[in-house]
Amino acid sequence: MQEYLSVGIVLKPHGLRGEVKVKPLTDDERRYDCLNCVYVKNDEFKELSIISRRYNKGFVYLRFKGLETIDSVTNLRNKYLWIPRHMARKLPADTYFIADLLGCRVETLSGEYLGEIADVQETGSNDVYIVHGGPKGEILIPALKKVVVEVDIKNKLVRVDLTDMEGLLPDEN
Repeated sequence: MQEYLSVGIVLKPHGLRGEVKVKPLTDDERRYDCLNCVYVKNDEFKELSIISRRYNKGFVYLRFKGLETIDSVTNLRNKYLWIPRHMARKLPADTYFIADLLGCRVETLSGEYLGEIADVQETGSNDVYIVHGGPKGEILIPALKKVVVEVDIKNKLVRVDLTDMEGLLPDEN
């Protein structure tokens, strides 16, 4: 499991006083209200203390201690903001961090290997697991309870039931 989880990406500096515009990568946009700091990664993780935050139209605008000019935050553009896993909120049952799903082996209930989760597409109604590396090529699996029957993060395994999902696999008619 990853030690750090991404909570946002810096899009660009905003204004002249070191504020940055951030696209949140969390289901709870107001998540930043509970954070005193975030981390950026170059060669190693560096802590940035948050001194102000505000929200507007789905974005969060942050200012950091010691970075109070546009020049001081320009190098943050396109950088991910991270938090240590221990700062993550507890997830509801049957909910997983995307970082934990990536790389999980996907197989059917009968044990047929389909590949590994390469990405998760958030569609609004349900997520879609994008599976690569299996014998059938790319497969898109809807993250529905009737389809995804077991998620074992510890063993990096996701088991799926495709019996009611006709046409999901590429070689089906």
